Amino acid sequence: MKIGLLEPLRVPDTLIEELAAPLKEAGHEFIYYNEKTTDVNELAKRSKDLDIVMIANNPYPKEAFEKATQLKLINVAFTGVDHVDVKAAAEREILITNAAGYSNTAVSELVIGLVIDLYRQISAGDEEIRADNFPGPFQGKEIKGKTVGIIGTGNIGLQTARLFKAFGVELIAYSRSEKEEAKALGITYMSLDDVMAKSDIISVHLPQNEETKGMISREKIALMKDTALLINCARGPIVDNQALADALNEGQIAGAGIDVFDMEPPLPADYPLLHAKNAQLTPHVAYLTDEAMVIRAQIVFANTMAFIEGHPQNIVG
Repeated sequence: MKIGLLEPLRVPDTLIEELAAPLKEAGHEFIYYNEKTTDVNELAKRSKDLDIVMIANNPYPKEAFEKATQLKLINVAFTGVDHVDVKAAAEREILITNAAGYSNTAVSELVIGLVIDLYRQISAGDEEIRADNFPGPFQGKEIKGKTVGIIGTGNIGLQTARLFKAFGVELIAYSRSEKEEAKALGITYMSLDDVMAKSDIISVHLPQNEETKGMISREKIALMKDTALLINCARGPIVDNQALADALNEGQIAGAGIDVFDMEPPLPADYPLLHAKNAQLTPHVAYLTDEAMVIRAQIVFANTMAFIEGHPQNIVG
């Protein structure tokens, strides 16, 4: 088979060569493009003769693969696949796989980091002391004893719950399906409204789809305590970010830690969260650690080999 990795995976080329070696030894052709492109015509050119395409979070519309007549697998080195034209792939019976699980630790650790930053005002304190404008000690809050609401108890949601549990919190959650593993952690499942109303800290861990888009709406945000934090390291459109900015500016909630938005950064100057009070923003980096990049490279190459050997894994479409 002819296999192409169409963009870099943020790991050393030596690791790519190491992971590709078994494919080459088995007689398959492997092509690696170490320069990323978002040009659809260039993507189409790179994809044209391939049996297997490997990408990360680069947009991959149907125009990029409609002339790739041999294409059998779109192997995504990412958890979400909303940047791929899944419908067009399904119409041609092209399989889609992902690298779910590679960033569980990375994302959950950033959630904790955002909460600590907001509770202890680390970034605000750093700015004040560098500006020689120290107003006196910042009095913060502790995580211990708080009620933490996990919205979505998939792998990342559960890993986040495990980290919070170490701080001595009460765990509650909303999810479409209840997991025994979650209950074993001490999580109590509730309705979404109850989780929004009872939590001191809310962490969103849902996939983006038609059902979840806008799920954390103005009405849901209005249910939150005025002392509560909202953390979103999942997908931006799940939260009504205009409503969130309004709630922050009006003091309806205490703070927010946001890594994902309605579009990829850079954000337009008038984006509402850029001007919201007590909003700690990061540029969609929750997944991005040295360790996570190595894990996802290993997963995506394992997905390729599994497909070739006739037992595909991590299938999402």
